[in-house]
Amino acid sequence: MSDILSHPLDDPHTDPFEVAATAASDIARLTGIERHDIALTLGSGWGKAADLIGETNAMFPATEVTGFSAPALAGHAGTLRSVTTPKGKHVLVIGARTHYYEGHGVRRVVHSVRTAAATGARTMVLTNGAGGIKPAWNPGQPVLISDHINLTGDSPLEGATFIDLTDLYSTRLRDLARTVDASLDEGVYCQFRGPQYETPAEVRMAKTIGGHIVGMSTALEAIAARQAGMEILGFSLITNMAAGIQTTPLSHQEVIDAGREAEPVISSLLARVIGAL
Repeated sequence: MSDILSHPLDDPHTDPFEVAATAASDIARLTGIERHDIALTLGSGWGKAADLIGETNAMFPATEVTGFSAPALAGHAGTLRSVTTPKGKHVLVIGARTHYYEGHGVRRVVHSVRTAAATGARTMVLTNGAGGIKPAWNPGQPVLISDHINLTGDSPLEGATFIDLTDLYSTRLRDLARTVDASLDEGVYCQFRGPQYETPAEVRMAKTIGGHIVGMSTALEAIAARQAGMEILGFSLITNMAAGIQTTPLSHQEVIDAGREAEPVISSLLARVIGAL
């Protein structure tokens, strides 16, 4: 049977939170850690942070955990890792992200977040590589996410489920991040459906409606994290300037190269922020 037919989250009669609970039990068995305190999703360019956070308890392919799929995108490790910080906090590091444009549905996109919540994590740190709109920004610069605009036309919430998103990206956690690096700027993240890059006209639209960052992840995950009662911190690595601001053609290789070049600095920053949580 194909993955499309056999994946537990593809059955509309399946409770996605029950699948997440099973996945959390798998993680507890594979790591020997009953509960995690913090969850961290590593986007493009942020991967080395996992090596700097603390002592690794276990690392394994995400596909060993119920509901997880192999990553379709180069630059994502496809692993889950349990790390203990020097302060004794357990961090679930998610190196396997399912993107909306893969066509698997929103349940699979947010499964990692729901699983993290089921492991006990109350703090969700979401990172990504993205295009920048603010002219003052440069490729390789990390910025905080202050809010988002969901342009996917979709939601992880099912039925009459009403969730307040007024302070979705925690002011407290952004202030804490600035105690580590006072120079951190922030902006509003716009999630497009992808996988095509945004056109210059779409970037102008995003700017007009209040956006500063454009990408293809994070917003749907953040909504699911809020539904699960988690406090959320978001980081974008500006891997390129968005179309129309950057006059050269965009490419995924450019994203990978920018992430690789910035990785030592941003990974150290992220590890220090995690250590301060």
